[in-house]
Amino acid sequence: MSIRIDGRSLKIEDVVRVARHSEPIELAPDAVDRIRTCRGMLEKKIAAHEIMYGVNTGIGEFSEVVLTDEQVQQFQRYLIYNHAAGIGKPCPIDHVRAAMLSRINVHSRGHSGCRPEITQTYVAMLNRGVTPVVCEKGSVGACGDLSPMSQIALSLMGEGESFYQGERMPTSSAMEKAGIPVPGLQARDGLAAINGSNLITGMACLTLFDAERWVAQAEIAAAMTLEALLANMKPYDERLHQLRGFKGAVTCAKNLRTVMAGSDLVTGKLKVKVQDAYSMRSTPQVVGSLRDLVAWTRQQVEIELNGVVDNPIFLPESDTVLTGANFQGTPVSLPLDAMGAGICMVSVMSERRLNRLLNPALSVGLPAFLTKGAGMFSGHMLSQYTAGMMVVEQRILSQPSYTQSIPAAADQEDFVSMGMNAALKTRQILENAWGILGIEFIAAAQGLDFREFTPGIGTRAAHAAVRRVVEHLDVDRPLFTDHNNMMAAVERCDVLAAVEAEIGELQKSW
Repeated sequence: MSIRIDGRSLKIEDVVRVARHSEPIELAPDAVDRIRTCRGMLEKKIAAHEIMYGVNTGIGEFSEVVLTDEQVQQFQRYLIYNHAAGIGKPCPIDHVRAAMLSRINVHSRGHSGCRPEITQTYVAMLNRGVTPVVCEKGSVGACGDLSPMSQIALSLMGEGESFYQGERMPTSSAMEKAGIPVPGLQARDGLAAINGSNLITGMACLTLFDAERWVAQAEIAAAMTLEALLANMKPYDERLHQLRGFKGAVTCAKNLRTVMAGSDLVTGKLKVKVQDAYSMRSTPQVVGSLRDLVAWTRQQVEIELNGVVDNPIFLPESDTVLTGANFQGTPVSLPLDAMGAGICMVSVMSERRLNRLLNPALSVGLPAFLTKGAGMFSGHMLSQYTAGMMVVEQRILSQPSYTQSIPAAADQEDFVSMGMNAALKTRQILENAWGILGIEFIAAAQGLDFREFTPGIGTRAAHAAVRRVVEHLDVDRPLFTDHNNMMAAVERCDVLAAVEAEIGELQKSW
């Protein structure tokens, strides 16, 4: 069944379904009517020679240059050529598809002024699997993602390159093979295709979706380590967190208790410390803070996803043209940037728990570096080196991009969001987080192997899921294969799926 695009109800999960799983879409009939109505208003104003930014004027520093009637017909083509100025390797296909869907939803609000054929062409491209080749780098996240969106917009003229059925080819060939007519560009069409931070938004949807699942796995890894380190269970009492009042902490503590339910630690059969280290007992407060940040990020991204993100904006009901800065990427890039730093923060805590598992002075009786052959064997000593390197890379990437504006366009565009930097580096932070958490999973499973008590039901399910990927380390072996396989398992959410199959879905805080 197709996802109906109406400009107001698109969810992050819808973006994932379309971008990654090729679920078909269709424009709602009233969306098509709005696009047509808006275009009719624009064409009347063009015929009346009313001055409108980006329609019959230049853009940026050239916004005061008025174009002749003949130039208006050619301007959109040169606009796309000039702005298709990115650099670097191609964006992943799902990122580009997410950006196209985001742009379609903007058009569906009926304030962009493009012809319906422009929007309908993008719909056909998504449904038939034609994905333009788009360089990853070049957008400053204001005036929209001009560079990458222009590479997408080249397809509207049958130009550029696209991926189709697993091959990279000229877009003209891809469109022909897919049976999609090339609409060409008329007045306003080009700017309406590019004047929003849609690639940032699309990437934010996908990264946020993955980050939410990573947070749940971070809680499962923490629960495994807490059990392996014979944690005192009092810090996870619901009453403690209700008294402070943060929803994320309440949720995290509940998930920890749910995973560890049935453990001998819970029943009090085991002797534990009066008070554990911060990297253990602060888990609900720290992971919970990230949960609260992720919830806000989701709210911001979905507002943007269904907002009117363009310039100028046309209001047919009042026959008004408004110029402004609704293309500015900051409302999405700031929370996305902050979320990346939050993922780094929780990864730091994961590495600190890993240290406690490996250090015999801190591990409550576990063998040094989780090996019984210490001296001859080094066990998981080097796993911490790898995790530490990845954490440092995350810390470097956690430098905010939203403070890094470099003016453009002869200072006409003198504050920009640098949101594409936020989108790219947050993705890198998350990729490292898969590896860091994977290493904690391996070490926690190894630690549990040396314990003789009964862990929680969810902990046992998580341990079994890890063991399906990585065997117990008895005699030293090259660990890079284990690290990479477990990193991929975290990305796939294997442990999360196994735990939820056993104990039910973990609680969300968004």
